[in-house]
Amino acid sequence: MHRKIAIYEKRLAGISSRREIYDMIKYLWFEKAKNTFTFYFMNTGTEVIMNNLELKKIANEVRKGIVTAVHSAKAGHPGGSLSAADIYTYLYFEEMNIDPKNSKMAERDRFVLSKGHTAPGLYSALANRGFFPVEDLVTLRKLGSYLQGHPCMQHIPGVDMSSGSLGQGISAAVGMALSAKMDQKDYRVYTLLGDGEIEEGQVWEASMFAGHRKLDNLVVIVDNNGLQIDGPVADVCSPYPIDKKFEAFNFHVIHVDAHDFDAIRAAFKEARETKGMPTAIIAQSTKGKGVSFMENSVAWHGTAPNDEQYEIAMADLNKIGEELLKEEA
Repeated sequence: MHRKIAIYEKRLAGISSRREIYDMIKYLWFEKAKNTFTFYFMNTGTEVIMNNLELKKIANEVRKGIVTAVHSAKAGHPGGSLSAADIYTYLYFEEMNIDPKNSKMAERDRFVLSKGHTAPGLYSALANRGFFPVEDLVTLRKLGSYLQGHPCMQHIPGVDMSSGSLGQGISAAVGMALSAKMDQKDYRVYTLLGDGEIEEGQVWEASMFAGHRKLDNLVVIVDNNGLQIDGPVADVCSPYPIDKKFEAFNFHVIHVDAHDFDAIRAAFKEARETKGMPTAIIAQSTKGKGVSFMENSVAWHGTAPNDEQYEIAMADLNKIGEELLKEEA
């Protein structure tokens, strides 16, 4: 495998066409076993556009990592991690300027997981992107592991901000975006919030500041799966209408299907092209997406699957993987 990668690296040296690079490195290697695969992604410094099928495959691997990590930990938050898996995948494999080999490069785009309890989703995306071994996901919440229940920037490669206390992540992201403007830097800042989280007043203080400062390098994503720990968000303390609230604070607002990569791609493109105001993407999602018994169930907000449930969940995801392989054929 390593020799094969080295050969590709050598051949890439004399190529400048994005299409040629894409064709050459689309898949460097597959390890097929038990209906799973490992995708080795090479950062060449040249933008590589992935097609929807490739993104779906990676998102499915991210979901497997989420379920595996939470099952191993016997604790965690699978529902909101699974609902955001496609967003994580698009951000880390397509949208953001990042380098797993240089996770602290100054010009990188930043991501803040404001809904920090869905760390299993972030960890799985980071691992699949190459920031650390996928095998480490099973150490989630274990004594001595660097992968604890909430993200820690001091110990986890690729994590730009520690988070967990709801409402605070967006404030940190706003500060990063302001810093980029003040330093005349081009990096962009992305932050993911839960729809229950936006019941926190601090979210709107940060939004007011971002809109006032015209931070058009900031993208706020709301994972609108409709459920929080106590039940439907509309019943607990309704944040609706979410779009009108952000518009009132001078945000450009985009509605998107959180599981449609064409729609996700178009939304982030529109956000990049929006000038003079920050963007809020309201991502309509399904809690527990991909696992039949977890979908749209508030019970899986913060519950780990037992051994039997884990087998069912992985069977669901393996079936999705098989269907995606048929699409490729």
